[in-house]
Amino acid sequence: MDELDNLDDRTAAEAFRRLVRHLRHRADAQNVDLMGLSGFCRNCLSDWVGEAGGLDKDTARQAIYGMPYAEWKAQYQGEATPEQLARMAESVARNAP
Repeated sequence: MDELDNLDDRTAAEAFRRLVRHLRHRADAQNVDLMGLSGFCRNCLSDWVGEAGGLDKDTARQAIYGMPYAEWKAQYQGEATPEQLARMAESVARNAP
């Protein structure tokens, strides 16, 4: 059994909210960089929230980004470099089972 399964839902929810607020605060951490380092990003989190809660994509993304996704993109997202894209592709490939 994974020890993560022993966390009560309140503790897990508080930790999750802290993670999301941290990502909102660190808008300088681009999704492409998160993907390149860890194989997941804000969009992944919003997809997981949507799947878990039966939310549509826009509602789930707004919950994670704290604003409409298009607004966040316009305000914070820069153009990805070829190096960032290559790192992301390598990292995503490691996620495959």
